[in-house]
Amino acid sequence: MNDGKRTPWIVGVSGASGTPYAAAVLRGLLAAGESVDLVVSRASRLTLLDETGISFRDAHWREDLAAWLARGADGKPDTFEADLDDVRYWPAGDLGAGPSSGSYPAKGMLVVPASTAAVAGVALGLSKDLLQRVASVTLKERRPLVVAVRETPLNGQTLRHMVALDEAGAVVLPASPAFYAGATHIQDLVDFVAGRVLDAAKVPHRLYRRWEGELGAALRSD
Repeated sequence: MNDGKRTPWIVGVSGASGTPYAAAVLRGLLAAGESVDLVVSRASRLTLLDETGISFRDAHWREDLAAWLARGADGKPDTFEADLDDVRYWPAGDLGAGPSSGSYPAKGMLVVPASTAAVAGVALGLSKDLLQRVASVTLKERRPLVVAVRETPLNGQTLRHMVALDEAGAVVLPASPAFYAGATHIQDLVDFVAGRVLDAAKVPHRLYRRWEGELGAALRSD
């Protein structure tokens, strides 16, 4: 919880398809009592509008974020609740924002979902918007950076960018749902990926059933 020495996780949402992944990660962080700084790229607003019908507006970000996080991966509104009291929002075009500096306190950054354009920008150090700038700062400050790549197939150039991120110390985490946890709904698959992102950040959660070495255990679950 925020004890007066606020040190947030920074969540960057790029324009790749997969806004339910970002929503699940944000809910997981808030449920764990973590502070969150949010950066929503310009491209991701188009994806969010396409996938959810929600227009994300700077002047009404809290209202729009609440509607987004309440929405299930199946599109049903009012499925979840999230406390937004410890969320701070930074416009993607604000290169003078707090997180653009290494002196700004942060635990690390989670880019989810990460488009190939975002992967390339971070790997090359372009810093063309706040999302890329914060990711570059995260790397230079040796803080955890998790990049949840959402694209398929992957070409050689993107693969080389992913290797460069790995060599720079980032965790490259493709948004690849697994089925051993007993998924029966689309939300289960989304939560598995979100849970793996939180695992990489060492944030506790209960988003999916962990493998315990017993074949068929998920099929016999209550």
